[in-house]
Amino acid sequence: MSEPAGDELVRDLERRFVTASEHVELPRTAVDLLRPRSADALISEADFVGDERLPYWADLWPSSIVLATRLLEERGDGRTLLELGCGLGLVTIAAMRSGFNVLATDYYEDAMRFTRANAWRALGREPRTRLVDWRATPEDLGTAQRVVAADVLYERRYALLVATVIAQVLAEEGEALIADPGRRATPAFLRQCARHDLQLVGTEVRPYAAGRIRQRITIYTVRRA
Repeated sequence: MSEPAGDELVRDLERRFVTASEHVELPRTAVDLLRPRSADALISEADFVGDERLPYWADLWPSSIVLATRLLEERGDGRTLLELGCGLGLVTIAAMRSGFNVLATDYYEDAMRFTRANAWRALGREPRTRLVDWRATPEDLGTAQRVVAADVLYERRYALLVATVIAQVLAEEGEALIADPGRRATPAFLRQCARHDLQLVGTEVRPYAAGRIRQRITIYTVRRA
């Protein structure tokens, strides 16, 4: 049975989840994201026991807003872009709006459904999506001229996994952008990049403020050495 698409997909998610809408102001545009009202309500004991999986995808994180803003400053010109951990889809939407040819990936099927639904609501079209487990990245995933991820280094074990995936899928002349609020695995991730012949070529720190939230988000730019 084929997956629902477009308005049908939105209706399907609204039937399956208690949803809310989150308004996000970005440069020269705004996005209303459909999301589960409570990420905590999605916690599965079986998922956590199996691999300590928690539904972080269902929240909108400051790093996603900062990375989306960064991508809106570019012209994609049809270049391929792969997002690691697409969550609710804000970064993917920004990349699509900027003209990138996007493949959105996540470990949760529902994250990709919300990403597709939100892209449809914002742009009237959906990205390509692919279920990806960083512990066993599909060999046929191909390569992308741009690889992006927002706030994916919240577990120490992800330092090696994320660096390994980037080394596998980044095109020879490509560039990876990793937006991070200072997670504990970040220093180890940068060391793993060097071990995988990936070179840190730039860091940019951008402040984020919303209500009581104050963060400094660093965007790391990585290329092949």
